[in-house]
Amino acid sequence: MSAEVMQGRVPPPPTGATSRSMRRAFDDLSAGLNARELWLHLGWQDIKQRYRRSLLGPLWITIATGVTAVAMGLLYGELFHMDIKSFLPYVTLGFIFWNFIQNSILEGAEVFSKNEGLIKQLPSPVSVHVYRMVWRQLIIFAHNIVIYIAILIIFPQPLNWTALLAIPAVALFVINGVWVSIVFGILSTRFRDIGQLLTTAVQLVFFMTPIIWTTENLGKQTGEKSERLKLVELNPMYHYLDIARGPLLGEPVAFYHWAVVIGCTIVGWLMALAVMRNYRARVAYWV
Repeated sequence: MSAEVMQGRVPPPPTGATSRSMRRAFDDLSAGLNARELWLHLGWQDIKQRYRRSLLGPLWITIATGVTAVAMGLLYGELFHMDIKSFLPYVTLGFIFWNFIQNSILEGAEVFSKNEGLIKQLPSPVSVHVYRMVWRQLIIFAHNIVIYIAILIIFPQPLNWTALLAIPAVALFVINGVWVSIVFGILSTRFRDIGQLLTTAVQLVFFMTPIIWTTENLGKQTGEKSERLKLVELNPMYHYLDIARGPLLGEPVAFYHWAVVIGCTIVGWLMALAVMRNYRARVAYWV
């Protein structure tokens, strides 16, 4: 029996079917959502603490992403002979949305292990820590989207009312960020190697996703999609980026991109509920 259990800080692990019910999983998610004052405060404090005593504070988030996006946009725009007026906004939005996806995965994998003290000392739903992490990513996203607004002023895009589709796209990003953090967070707490595997996998997927390159670079064959483009479409991240980036570039987004993202969201949440049902009560003993 662990020291925390001996000292009474953590109750003994529940046994039997009482701890493994879908109702308890839903109750945890609901109770965590209702504790929004807690995770909203903790998420904002995370940002303040990260840039405490720095001269520019959270503005460093915007500067770091902006410098990277502009540098990569200029470099690869020259290499691929792309029109910088359209390619720079493309790359910038790609980095902004990719950062949200990447951080949701990597920080989600550590969401419970990094909050060991709170989990063992504060009696709260485990989902509170997931909502806190996703809220923190939203704050970072809000800082980064300023870069796109600045570039939009310099290089105006042919926007119309379809730009509003970016709102449900971001909402889907948030919903996916929650299930990703639940699944990888709980599994990584039990198997610590998963976090290292995810870091390598995310780096690989970055280069396989059209962020610093476009699908037009792959070319076409007799008016049909090339084999390379068909392989790109097997990458779910391509569809996630397209539904969010396309509307903000004034480009039409095919329905099948939305269908793939919604399908992945449903499958992901089914996995999250299964993981919550079976392992939620053991998180405090694995951290």
